Amino acid sequence: MKQPAAVLGTGQTHHRSKRLDVSMGGLCREAIDRALADAEVDWSDIDAVVLGKAPDLFEGVMMPELALADALGATGKPLLRVHTAGSVGGSTALVAASLVQAGVHRRVLAVAFEKQSESNAMWALSIGIPFSMPVHAGAGGYFAPHIRSYIRRSGAPEHVGAMVAVKDRRNGALNQYAHLRQSDITLESVQASAMLWDPVRYDETCPSSDGACAMVIGDASTAGGRNAAWIHATAMRTEPTMFAGRDHVNPQAGRDAAAALWKEAGITDPAAEVDAAEIYVPFSWFEPMWLENLGFADVGDGWKMTEAGDTAIGGRLPVNPSGGVLSSNPIGASGMLRFAEAAMQVMGRAGDHQVDGARTALGHAYGGGSQFFAMWVVRSTKP
Repeated sequence: MKQPAAVLGTGQTHHRSKRLDVSMGGLCREAIDRALADAEVDWSDIDAVVLGKAPDLFEGVMMPELALADALGATGKPLLRVHTAGSVGGSTALVAASLVQAGVHRRVLAVAFEKQSESNAMWALSIGIPFSMPVHAGAGGYFAPHIRSYIRRSGAPEHVGAMVAVKDRRNGALNQYAHLRQSDITLESVQASAMLWDPVRYDETCPSSDGACAMVIGDASTAGGRNAAWIHATAMRTEPTMFAGRDHVNPQAGRDAAAALWKEAGITDPAAEVDAAEIYVPFSWFEPMWLENLGFADVGDGWKMTEAGDTAIGGRLPVNPSGGVLSSNPIGASGMLRFAEAAMQVMGRAGDHQVDGARTALGHAYGGGSQFFAMWVVRSTKP
């Protein structure tokens, strides 16, 4: 049986387009130091380190976990690298949690990062990788046709994407660590921004950020009576990028992961039982798409939740109160930020973007061609 595990502390960097003031090691340490302080532990209390990182090609540094071992505090301790494309931050948290749940370690440090300013992710995502389908237009060019398909299938009005962008960017203005903090953004300004990949406009897409996130995950003995985010359910699923009959709008792996997650958490009505959701939304239209994929809304109805204001702070299901990936996108860390922000909500440590009364929260990440999925449910109470 799984042993109870909890997030004891979280930390993240200030996310910017260029963090020229720190190296990759310094970037990670900034998040780690904040996580250790939040958990009220020191380096000697950490039994193992799990590092998450998106493709090495993004920075051109192969196997960065080896060079970063000292900076991560992993000298003389087990160090594990995780890679599941853009979902890697979430997968890293789940791997770290599994080490605690299995009784292998008492406290594990999970950390994920990206320093996009030292790379060109658009180029890295566009080159023809051997034996795989070429993209040639970065992530936006790959996902835009799927968004168009969703709009056709659901009948969603064209302003829904802009509504998500306005909500998340205004939420980001409440988050001291967010890259983009645009309190004055409007529906009109989003709709007037340049079209990048029809129907995705400039203000409906995520930024390129330098940043890192870290969490200390511990067992019940280390949590004691402290305020912690208890991990009630976890799920990971994958599927190939291309196969006959694949549904790019509503991937089977995402549906399967969500079903397993809700079952383990004992949740029968996600929209009613989840108080806050941090969902991986790099392009605004993915909010209604993932609301359906996760089971918060019936197929074709996700956009109706967005349009009704249900996903705003104060709505019946606040989505991305932190500002989400649309406000900060250090790719390797973006998924872990969703998991950490969910934990912060149930611990009541989300600051100005805290959702009142949040006791149950979802952390969600996806990656690759919508093929890697990772998610967890955290609560303020012990399982």
